[in-house]
Amino acid sequence: MLKISPQNSKTKGLREVPALEGYLANRRKIYSLDLLSGHTCPGAKDCLAKVMEVAGKFTLVDGPDTLFRCFSASQEICYPNVRRARTYNTGIIKRLKSAKQICNSILESLPKNLGVLRYHVGGDFFKLSYLQAAVMVAEAMPDRLFYAYTKSLHHLDRLDCQDLSQGLIRPNFLVTTSRGGRYDSLIEPLNVRTATVVFNEDQAGGMPIDHDDSHAATIGGSFALLLHGVQPAGSEASKALVQLRGKGSYGKRR
Repeated sequence: MLKISPQNSKTKGLREVPALEGYLANRRKIYSLDLLSGHTCPGAKDCLAKVMEVAGKFTLVDGPDTLFRCFSASQEICYPNVRRARTYNTGIIKRLKSAKQICNSILESLPKNLGVLRYHVGGDFFKLSYLQAAVMVAEAMPDRLFYAYTKSLHHLDRLDCQDLSQGLIRPNFLVTTSRGGRYDSLIEPLNVRTATVVFNEDQAGGMPIDHDDSHAATIGGSFALLLHGVQPAGSEASKALVQLRGKGSYGKRR
């Protein structure tokens, strides 16, 4: 069975979102299904980072085009248990070939008290059959909510979606593509809503800023995300993060 993670400091704020009350009724909870960051992110570019074993030691390695480091990759270097759980999940989904097999694995693994599931705090839909399986899971559980960020637009392009401009793959399965990926050229043709990482609030250009996943987990248009996570020392991202301290870059409601 896959390892399903409990809510984190950000997603727990979803309990305060009125539109999600029905999904979280009867003591249902918020969970996530996570994979290895970078290793399962074929569309990653601006944020690419992955933990790799170098000379017998786990090391965080940035990609050649990294402008800001993926926050979940930093989690995997700081917390070995997180890395091991994501490695385990990645191995299972890689081994399963068909969408039906992956769907069954997810359904068997989900807690009975699931109300909301995020794909992925770490990782992405690295193969089409996995994304197809996620759609099948949502269809099998219409009274539960599923949502995801993705840069795998080359797979999203293969689906029959309801209204991507509002984030809708299915009524209970929402998606947001993160700008700064290798498949950004598909954003406009797909008319998919986006999340843009900004280094300060002014860069949002009037877009709402999602501090707590309330935009990602509800129907609506594009939004911004404030930079967060550990950034490379001396980088522009690191300098920007210092300026954001205390401004709610991760977890503030607005």
